[in-house]
Amino acid sequence: MGFVKFFTSVNAGEKVPEPVFECQPIPGSRFGPKLLDFRRFDRQLTGRLSCASFRGRFGARSPRLATAITHSEYRTRMPIKSDKWIRRMCEEHNMIEPFESGQVRDGKISYGISSYGYDIRVSPEFKVFTNVHNSIVDPKNFDDRSFVDIVGPECIIPPNSFALARTEEYFRIPRDVLVICVGKSTYARCGLIVNVTPLEPTWEGYLTLEISNTTPLPAKVYGGEGIAQLLFFEGDEEPEVAYADRKGKYMKQVGVTLPRM
Repeated sequence: MGFVKFFTSVNAGEKVPEPVFECQPIPGSRFGPKLLDFRRFDRQLTGRLSCASFRGRFGARSPRLATAITHSEYRTRMPIKSDKWIRRMCEEHNMIEPFESGQVRDGKISYGISSYGYDIRVSPEFKVFTNVHNSIVDPKNFDDRSFVDIVGPECIIPPNSFALARTEEYFRIPRDVLVICVGKSTYARCGLIVNVTPLEPTWEGYLTLEISNTTPLPAKVYGGEGIAQLLFFEGDEEPEVAYADRKGKYMKQVGVTLPRM
């Protein structure tokens, strides 16, 4: 296995004689220049880096590789948080209430903690859109006649229709964390798509869920069971202005919350 030498340069192709650092390719890869182990990267280093040479296991010289890496580009990675971090934040800071420390199945659509996320539940409280009154869906002037309320353990969403719901859980998002919501495979395979905008730093409340039935058939959603998964990403530093600082309009929302202006 060979190694890669990197040199700083003021302009593209203008190198200084001494290498800044050497970097071992990831073991098992023939294509070392594309898969480098940057664990030895000096975080204080900034500027343009050029790959000077690489010799693989078979002694063949690779094509020249040039790239630009800056200090800020290296630092702006947002690592996804593991089950250990999620459990600690919930137990010590009530990030998710109620919190399920394991995966719950038992004939239900699963919910609870997973390796790198948390499966949330949908509350048995729904607003299903209807065209009975032929209302226009206007986010600036929402008409209550656009939907019907359904409360119960099951909700039938008509073909090519849409429903609003909320989570069973209440969330308190840390100041340096952004949360992304993705759908569960079980519902996705049935043509049900769950859309949720990101949970921003310092936001708290019950999460409003948007559920679309993309099929030409009625689709059933089970209240009190899993509906989507949250992924937690930690930023490299806290934002200057977070959601609570600017008094976001959906702060501490309760129940299924309609569009606000």
